[in-house]
Amino acid sequence: MRLAKSTDLALRVVMRLAVAGDELCVARQVAEDVAVPYGHLAKVVNRLQHLGVVETRRGRGGGLTLTGAGRTASVGWLVCEFEGAGDVVECEGENPCPLHRACRLRSALRAAQEAFFASLDPLTVGDLVGPPTGPVLLGMVGRGPGPAG
Repeated sequence: MRLAKSTDLALRVVMRLAVAGDELCVARQVAEDVAVPYGHLAKVVNRLQHLGVVETRRGRGGGLTLTGAGRTASVGWLVCEFEGAGDVVECEGENPCPLHRACRLRSALRAAQEAFFASLDPLTVGDLVGPPTGPVLLGMVGRGPGPAG
C-alpha cells in the first residue's frame, strides 16, 4: 500500500507543527520547511482544519498551530481520514472485474487495509516527534528544502 501524497504531506505538516509547540507558524515557512509547494500545503491545511487538527489564524500575526486534539490524534485515524476507507482495488465501476461477486482477494485486501490502519492507531502525532525525529525537525525549521538529491 502506498500513501497518497496528501496523506504524506498531512503527516509532515502535523509533525512540523508539533515541534513548534504553541508557537504560530507561518504557512509559507511550513511549506518551505517540509519541501512542498504552498498551494499543496494550503489544501492539506484546510482539510486538517476541518478535522480539528490544525487551527489557522489569518492576517498579521496569524499562522498555523496544532490543536490539543491534533497533538493527541491517532496516526491511524488521520491516515484513514486522508486515505479513505474505500477498497484498495476497484472491483466494480466502469469496467468491473469478472470475479467481483466471488473474489476472496477483495476481502483479504480489506482485512490487510484494516490491519494497516489499526497498527497505526496506538501512535499519536505527539509520538511521531519524539527523538530522534523531533530534533531533526527542529533543525529544519526556517532552513527550507535541502539540496535536490
